[in-house]
Amino acid sequence: MGHDGDGVGGNAATIGARELGNVVCGGAGSVSEARIVSYASSPYEKEPEHELLWHLWTAAQRCLERAGIEKRDVNGLALTSFSYPPGNVVTLAEHFGMRLTWGEQGVFGGASGVVTVGRAVDAIRAGRARCVLCLAGDVFTVASHDSMLDSFTPAMGDYLAPHGFGGANGLFALVEQRHRALYGTTREQLGRVAVTQREHALLNPGALFQTPLTLEDYLAARPIAEPLRLFDCVMPCSGAEAVLVVHEDLAAATRRPPLELRAMREAHNAHPELLMSLPGGFEQYANELFADARLGRGDLDFVQLYDDYPIMVAVQLECSGFCEEGTSGAYLEATDLSIHGDLPLNTGGGQLSCGQSGAGGGMIGVVEAVQQLQHEAGARQVADARCGLVSGFGLVSYGKGLCTAGAILARAD
Repeated sequence: MGHDGDGVGGNAATIGARELGNVVCGGAGSVSEARIVSYASSPYEKEPEHELLWHLWTAAQRCLERAGIEKRDVNGLALTSFSYPPGNVVTLAEHFGMRLTWGEQGVFGGASGVVTVGRAVDAIRAGRARCVLCLAGDVFTVASHDSMLDSFTPAMGDYLAPHGFGGANGLFALVEQRHRALYGTTREQLGRVAVTQREHALLNPGALFQTPLTLEDYLAARPIAEPLRLFDCVMPCSGAEAVLVVHEDLAAATRRPPLELRAMREAHNAHPELLMSLPGGFEQYANELFADARLGRGDLDFVQLYDDYPIMVAVQLECSGFCEEGTSGAYLEATDLSIHGDLPLNTGGGQLSCGQSGAGGGMIGVVEAVQQLQHEAGARQVADARCGLVSGFGLVSYGKGLCTAGAILARAD
């Protein structure tokens, strides 16, 4: 997670209109390259002290200031938010005073952050934009979040909410029960995800949870939906995340460490015949993702996996090829997931220890990855991080998440 306190960071001078005007965005027969150059977050809040537009603009402003880019220079905007409708990406541009040549509305739940960044890169490569701001965020309390879920998708509104299904907690309790029954996965093994991520959150001043969490605390927490307990579940909160994608010539002018999107894949309703997220859908493209990036799993310096529940981290480890199907419990037990370990996992604390800002939960891993790769993560910095995997997962419907996405980011210098 890219929470960066009150400071903006970076000392890049504001990019002038002359420099922007000289950027060539893909003429006939040419392909413009895109670079990720900046990130930011608004301050996360347990109780909504500010309106959604405040959070979105705070993240946007910090992101642009870090890169030294003016608002008027943004001509592409991507937005994901559950609570902003009936507003959308175009009405947000109106509110911000931005003139757009390209826009994208994230409609893929927690996969939207990865998807919109990938599509922003595509837009720049195609010459349809040269400076794209990708935003995601919401303002939620636990009560307003639960109310939103009652009509989150048609299936949930028509078939689950009328029966008091227990929200996403009830659905993913079934996933964990099934995984445990099939493969013998234990609570102690899954607890390593929550405990390790809390250790990372203690190094992240933007994380909402700043109290150490032991495995004993995790196992003894109050029940939520059997077998899920308190620390298996994200806490809805308020906040926003931002990432800036620009044409490569503009990236050089920002004097920020340039990052490249080595590969991005997405899959939606990957298993129409299945009733729950086992497997999760990531396996549909995992090998192609690494092949496109020309990297192996052992080349990664970290992974930022969508962590609405520890069981879904376990499922992703299997589906993405870090371990065989059904062996994620043993893998979690044997692997050091800390920032100094074998496979640093969710190095900012993830949603489980930072909070889930609604749709911002799909961007939190992207922001943390950018911060790590630009070597600006402070006490939680993974040494000499060069490349990492980010995943997204969401749009929960009748028994499963419908959308998955994965991206591999790397330093381009």
